Amino acid sequence: MSSMPIKPPRLPVGQLLARMQRQFRVSLYRHVLEAGYADAREAHLQVFGNIDWGGTRLTELAARANMTLASMAELVDELEEKGYLARKPDPTDGRAKLITLTRKGRRAVTHALRATREIERNYADVIGRDRFDRLCESLQSLLDAKIVAVAPDTDRAGPARPKTRT
Repeated sequence: MSSMPIKPPRLPVGQLLARMQRQFRVSLYRHVLEAGYADAREAHLQVFGNIDWGGTRLTELAARANMTLASMAELVDELEEKGYLARKPDPTDGRAKLITLTRKGRRAVTHALRATREIERNYADVIGRDRFDRLCESLQSLLDAKIVAVAPDTDRAGPARPKTRT
């Protein structure tokens, strides 16, 4: 009597997403280094993956990356020193600053976007283009549903907490 191998149960969705994100970042960072950006650290992907082409406020970068404001500020400072980013006045609020990409930063993000397309092609080759497209559409639908909102009174993503008076 032959026994068929038992398929292990799938991991919980949080672990699947976290592990895939880790694999993606490792692959993307390898591409970044191969493209000649030896002064970039893997942690800098948190900035490049969350900045808008026209600039983004520091608080928004931190929220998108689910990082503390201080941690994001440290990454932004490093990238500014390396010539990838600049701080400019926010035209919608003179008190605020926008973190913007410099020419060097735009080149790096362009390389990263090309690398992302290559990584996505590899994923589609493994599971099939239709399945990959459905996976991306499903994940986008979950994000669009805003199941977990960013709390307006914190510097990290998470469930909203009621404001308290002191």
